[in-house]
Amino acid sequence: MGQRLGSKLVILRASMKRGPRRWLRSLQRFLEIEAASGILLAAATVAALAWANSPWFGSYFGWLEHPLGTVAGHALTPHWVIDDVLMTVFFFVVGLEIRRELSLGELSEPRRAALPAIAALGGMVAPACAYLAIAGAASTRSGWGVPTATDIAFALGVLSLLGRRVPGALRVLLLALAVIDDLGAIVVIAVFYTHGLRLEGLALAAAALVTVLVMLRARVREPFFYAVPGLALWAGLAFAGIHPTIAGVVLGLVTPVTSEGDGPSPSERFIALLHPYVAFGIMPIFALANAGVRVGAVALEPPELAVIGGVVLGLVLGKPVGIALACAIAVRANVGTLPAGLGARHVVVLGLVGGVGFTMALFVAALAFEDAALLGAARLAVLGGSALAAVIALAVGRALLPLPEADRA
Repeated sequence: MGQRLGSKLVILRASMKRGPRRWLRSLQRFLEIEAASGILLAAATVAALAWANSPWFGSYFGWLEHPLGTVAGHALTPHWVIDDVLMTVFFFVVGLEIRRELSLGELSEPRRAALPAIAALGGMVAPACAYLAIAGAASTRSGWGVPTATDIAFALGVLSLLGRRVPGALRVLLLALAVIDDLGAIVVIAVFYTHGLRLEGLALAAAALVTVLVMLRARVREPFFYAVPGLALWAGLAFAGIHPTIAGVVLGLVTPVTSEGDGPSPSERFIALLHPYVAFGIMPIFALANAGVRVGAVALEPPELAVIGGVVLGLVLGKPVGIALACAIAVRANVGTLPAGLGARHVVVLGLVGGVGFTMALFVAALAFEDAALLGAARLAVLGGSALAAVIALAVGRALLPLPEADRA
């Protein structure tokens, strides 16, 4: 008994020593993939806009809504497969990254986690208030959640364009903020964009989750065995009236981040396996399916103008003001501290880059508006507001952040 306990302690100590090194390597790879993914996202967005506004726009919208059959009375289309099935994998990777950051990364220590957590909260509340100040009418107020999310791929892509002006600590701070931002967006989706809960679906989802937890407790490591309870969790949430992609987040959050031996943890293995497919496959496909807005067809009536103004104001002004103000309050109250080497000018750039919203913003827009005209206005505003935020962030970043002395010679 004592010998077995001793061997387990040795393994645990070794795992703890290897954890930070593995996390740093994984972090570097994650940041590189996300920055490169931003290029593909931009290309997919341009392609979607060009296709949707070309003489062949009918084929764009036609393939998205092409019937694939029915399941339990629900019509299946490519758009549904992309938004409800493929995006579940995206949310699974989001859940994995949140769990890893909470366990091993910048969010693993309360003192370090306080600043990005408070900044993320400010970066969600201020855009929502800015939106409601313009689009608070009954017909449009449901879109308040659209400008609250930051797209990590595009945001890191913007920082990468600033090159060596951006210290590594700022990229890590942006990642930590974006992770909490994603968690906040998930909570917003689950709480505010869920209607008509069905207890039978919740019971099925709860039973499936308990099954997963029992299997994890029993150290079942073969991913194949989790397929059935995972599908049951997805179906239960869908039947309950909660968007089924939340199942991906839940499964990601419960995936172990520690290893019992010398190999990587289950969380590390899944991130290494799935993240490239998500970044270079699922996210561009989602962009192609959801960024195609017929600009000329967007009505410019008061409700649509209010949605456009609210989303753009939330992204371009609400995000940077909320993030910068929250950071200032946290530092002044001695609740959080800026990483070494970062100052007020870095916080300003961080806030501006935070206004680049895309994947999660488009996703929330589809849940917020059933009216096609308002949805089209919201999507156009997300694209325009994010592009404007990116341009401003690049201009201000070049003005505020100096090049290292070695690059000035």
